[in-house]
Amino acid sequence: MRPATLLRLALAGTRTDTARVALTALSAALAVLAGLAALTVLAIPTPPATDGNGNRWSEQYANQLLVEPGLRGGTAFALLLLTVPVLALAGQCARLGAPARDRRLAALRLAGATPGQVTRVAVVETGVASLLGTLTGLALYLNGHELLHRPDGRGRLPLPTDVYPSTVSMAAVVLGLPVVAALATALMLRRVTTTPFGLVRRVRIRAPWPWPGLLIILGLAAFAAFRPVLLWYERRHSDPPIWLLPTLLVGGGLVAMIGVVTGTGWISHTAGRLLHRYARRPAALLAASRLMADPWAGSRTFAALLAALIFGAGAAGFRADFRATMELGRRTGGGMAAPDDFYLGTMDLVDLAVAVAMTIAAGGLLVALAEGIIARRRSYAALVATGVPRGTLGRSLVWQSLAPAVPAIVVAVTVGFLLVRGALRPPSGGGYSKEVCSAGEQLCTDQATRAQYVRTEWVPKVTVVPDVPVEQLAWLGVGALAAVLATVGVGLLFLRSSTAVEELRTT
Repeated sequence: MRPATLLRLALAGTRTDTARVALTALSAALAVLAGLAALTVLAIPTPPATDGNGNRWSEQYANQLLVEPGLRGGTAFALLLLTVPVLALAGQCARLGAPARDRRLAALRLAGATPGQVTRVAVVETGVASLLGTLTGLALYLNGHELLHRPDGRGRLPLPTDVYPSTVSMAAVVLGLPVVAALATALMLRRVTTTPFGLVRRVRIRAPWPWPGLLIILGLAAFAAFRPVLLWYERRHSDPPIWLLPTLLVGGGLVAMIGVVTGTGWISHTAGRLLHRYARRPAALLAASRLMADPWAGSRTFAALLAALIFGAGAAGFRADFRATMELGRRTGGGMAAPDDFYLGTMDLVDLAVAVAMTIAAGGLLVALAEGIIARRRSYAALVATGVPRGTLGRSLVWQSLAPAVPAIVVAVTVGFLLVRGALRPPSGGGYSKEVCSAGEQLCTDQATRAQYVRTEWVPKVTVVPDVPVEQLAWLGVGALAAVLATVGVGLLFLRSSTAVEELRTT
């Protein structure tokens, strides 16, 4: 099959296919913008020290997050956090209109195309849509650099519009994302065979095992080992390998996140079994059957939302630890280089990133729910035709969404908080003596009079245990649950049009 023919077949289709390509491109553009913004922050050069304090601040910026080199890593991390729900949204958008696309691929098989050629058509569709989105995101990034380059009266910039990432890193983001999307599509289609009569998925029907719990325990153990490993090297007056501590944090967080997301499949199946055993109403029984028939739907649907909750709960735990550190400073007389409000303001940016991520994840939930209703419209129409009220179907969708979502949300919030609590020990200080001068600065600095006003005080050993941020964790859980309920409510609008009797003729 010629490349031009492959490209033309990949971009052919109905308005639904066009909407799928457009939404996938939009998601890719948003992901590229977040990635390029993070790379731009990391590309800010650090000047040499120009004062006696050894400060290496970039004074050309108005935002302190960009001025101090030590804060740029967290800022870039918050920006990269936004790519997680965006990429999940892209995965959900790729499933939009799947039945119509399956029929189109089956028609290609009927016309003589091989299964490999049909798979390449699907892979090229996703890759081209992602490439269009990444190129659009790159154009917006470059134009935004020009439009947002507005120094203030003191010549300082609100954004790092005076620097660009390296060409290699920009090319890796812009071209790497479509390649990853295409490879992911090929990986997901490895068990799918396209025949002239539709798609056949080769799967073994078995209940999910609770093995993701081991991944969660492994991730928590990696975070808990962070402090002991650091102390082990400090007692030996040596530095750990540069890769060791970041691997514990990044690897442990990733493993725990995979455990929470994949564990939703086991939660869905278990919830379905419990509903099937104890429920007595038709709506709950319909939801139980659906949960047991496709328990992995929850892992696909709630992946981005659960990832955002883990980050949000971790941020809440870090904020609680910082407040404990501030309380320790007040008790022992210590302090920080910058005002407390500044550090809390930087944490607010992380909370804002989590809120944006949850909003984007809610959009992915809506796409997944609408796609599921449309894909099963013949089944729903048949149930309505046999006398099942639409209200019963609507309540079954609510059960189907909430039964796995509620325990998964609780697990995600708990794991996110325990990750940070395991890595950070309660702040402690004191246990030393210090000199205190009770006179003014002139008398205290004069060696002739200083001895008359100086006394030695003992600072007792103090350990401040951080509080559990119950209120903030509860708001995270309530916000996630509200997002699920809102998307279910909007998705029910598709139910009436998808349960018309005419849908029984849909092929």
